[in-house]
Amino acid sequence: MGSRYGGLKQIDPVGPLPEIGGDLPSQSRRETIIDYSVYDAIRAGFGKIVFVIRKDIEQPFRDTVGARFKNRIPVEYVFQELEKLSPGFSVPPGRIKPWGTTHALLMAADAIQEPFGVINADDFYGANSYRMLADSLRSGGSDFAMVGFTLRNTLSDFGSVARGVCQVDDEGLLTSVVELTHIVREGNRAHNTDAEGRVTILSGDEPVSMNMWGFTPKVFSQMLDEFKKFLGQHGSDMQSECYLPSTVNALIAAGAARVQVLHSGDSWFGVTYREDHTRVVQSIAALIHDGQYPKRLWS
Repeated sequence: MGSRYGGLKQIDPVGPLPEIGGDLPSQSRRETIIDYSVYDAIRAGFGKIVFVIRKDIEQPFRDTVGARFKNRIPVEYVFQELEKLSPGFSVPPGRIKPWGTTHALLMAADAIQEPFGVINADDFYGANSYRMLADSLRSGGSDFAMVGFTLRNTLSDFGSVARGVCQVDDEGLLTSVVELTHIVREGNRAHNTDAEGRVTILSGDEPVSMNMWGFTPKVFSQMLDEFKKFLGQHGSDMQSECYLPSTVNALIAAGAARVQVLHSGDSWFGVTYREDHTRVVQSIAALIHDGQYPKRLWS
């Protein structure tokens, strides 16, 4: 929803300015982060894109983003709406906040029958991250996967961020992930302040989840069970959200899932705040200059 960013950041252009000329306004011909994500996913071998969006932005999203891909890869749209809950649950009067990323993923259950990856629309993960995730999904194993990034490389200079801070065992398996929702950079280090005002000091070296996951379809029934538990405990809270990392953490704790952590060396960047936008544009321009992306993704 872009409350901190101040707009619909998923469709804000970040690619280089187009050459002079052409029929379309320059802004509509510039790539978004989603363009780079889909481009990387296609060349890593992913075969279908499912967008989870709000119904009220469907048309501008289709026109601005989805139209670029429809002749390149199958595209489906599913909608995260507050009222889409299991029987026996209802939206408390006055609630407008979405139910969180676990609920968003559940909206795609009918559209997915194969191993799949999950990403945020406003995060740039890097081409190698997609290749690693695709290779993991092709392996045919029953384990899930998570691409992990180094905390200090995921912070904003312009305000607090939420990150899933991970613990990983000697076999490379995720043992826990805790969503810290108010992490602030302090040089190469950081600190988090929780709702009760307690402060946790972070070294900056911690592996974090940026919501780049690899799952098999069995995850949907598991996550539905966890989401029902969440609604039973927190459904009347007007601000509560069921975060995907927290749900995965619950599955791990119950022995219901194993998650391999894939350590990405790629540069991550995203647009939590409006001021982050300039850094993203500059970073993508540098990758284009280095030959990692063409100047125009879609000819």
